[in-house]
Amino acid sequence: MPIKRNEFRMHQRIVQQTLLMLYFLLSYNGAQGDEKLSKLEEVELEKQLKLLNKPAVKTVKTKYGDIYDCVDFYKQRAFDHPLLKDHNFYPKMKPTLSRIKKNSNSSTVSSSSTIWSKDGGCPFGTVPVKRITKDNLIRQRRMPQPEDVTFDTQFDVSNNNSELKGRYISSQGYKIAIARTPNEPNNRFAGAGMATSVYNPHVKDGQHSGSRLKIQKGSDILQVGWRVDPTLYGDTKTRLFIHFQAGKTHCFNTLCPGFVQVDSEFPLDRSYQNMLSQRGGKTWDATMYIDRDLANGNWWLLMTRSFNQVGFWPQRIFTDLTSFATNVEWGGVAYSPPGVPKPPMGSSFFPIKNSSYDGYCSEITILNEKGKTIKVDETITHTDNPSMYQVFAEPIWHNSEWRYFVLYGGPGESPHV
Repeated sequence: MPIKRNEFRMHQRIVQQTLLMLYFLLSYNGAQGDEKLSKLEEVELEKQLKLLNKPAVKTVKTKYGDIYDCVDFYKQRAFDHPLLKDHNFYPKMKPTLSRIKKNSNSSTVSSSSTIWSKDGGCPFGTVPVKRITKDNLIRQRRMPQPEDVTFDTQFDVSNNNSELKGRYISSQGYKIAIARTPNEPNNRFAGAGMATSVYNPHVKDGQHSGSRLKIQKGSDILQVGWRVDPTLYGDTKTRLFIHFQAGKTHCFNTLCPGFVQVDSEFPLDRSYQNMLSQRGGKTWDATMYIDRDLANGNWWLLMTRSFNQVGFWPQRIFTDLTSFATNVEWGGVAYSPPGVPKPPMGSSFFPIKNSSYDGYCSEITILNEKGKTIKVDETITHTDNPSMYQVFAEPIWHNSEWRYFVLYGGPGESPHV
């Protein structure tokens, strides 16, 4: 496999050089604020925008004002990845998944067409890609490093108790309130899923807050969820997000090569403006899965209860996730830069073990190595600071039955009144 390794190293060098170039282009003294870009900086930004914004077959708008380019499937950003140059992917490809999802019908029309304005969505053979602007690139210089949370297993030997305990080490600025599978290096998970309630916690000043499903092995990570993130998106709307980390390379949505979109209707950074939960009132949730293709190891993103097949991360871009995941977690994450108070999370209140009032992840599932669903009824919970955020994982009475929930949230350092 020497050729693949060389290509991978070349790809890492290209990514590092690009990030370095952007750093020098976009780094300013904070006091300079709105200082205009020099001509050289303008030219370099235009070059970057040309690389990112592929030619559009059609341009469409959502009802909420977002502009998407319908990009030819074969010209999407994913295929700029050196390891995907000689791919054999095509628009009609379908994964080999567990039996429950094999016959999933595409209800994309009913689940996502409601977000498009009267000109409709993208035609078959194209994929919707949110247009990148100069402001997007400038904001990205303020994006924090990815969350770096490690989990150490240790034994609690007090009172002759040999129970496994967990210790988390969170990177600066991030706070989590999550439940996760018991830590076991021999775990072999082929995916996981959840239905998560959708809220719009108030964030500002470089903060972000969201809910996510995260699977991991070693330094490779896959995430899907929703988040409110003005730095990433330029607004305070609640939006779908995906994120992958392969070694030292990491990326949201399709801002860099890696994720191959297949669905022509389902945008990766769609707004959930029409389905926000009201605490104590109507609750909306979004269903999402990450599922490993039984035939080739590609990791598929499935959305809605009909398992709409949105796209996939190809196995070949990973090192550790070329096989199975060892860890899965569900729950909330919040971030603020140094010196800025922590934002609210979930419903913005501490959970009271009532799904009508709490931020939650329900219908949580994990898949074994054969793609069969494993019932989750035991997890390890963790929150960094219980005075800001709390989390519970337990069965609660919901819709006339007992169901296992992860209930999380809190006011952060800005008490909700």
